[in-house]
Amino acid sequence: MFMLKDEVKQIIDNLPDDCSLEDIQYTLYVRKKIQQGLEDLDKGNVLSHEEMEKRMSKWLNQ
Repeated sequence: MFMLKDEVKQIIDNLPDDCSLEDIQYTLYVRKKIQQGLEDLDKGNVLSHEEMEKRMSKWLNQ
């Protein structure tokens, strides 16, 4: 398992040489959100398709 610092180094190394600080921040942000989503999935903190449709219909049918 990678240490966090090693993982961040690898992510940065995979970005283009001319990337901006904002590119790095965005990439790390997206990686964090994906990791949080996977953890929620593992914990069962998810909604069914039907529940999501029910919640979204309140917004979409206004």
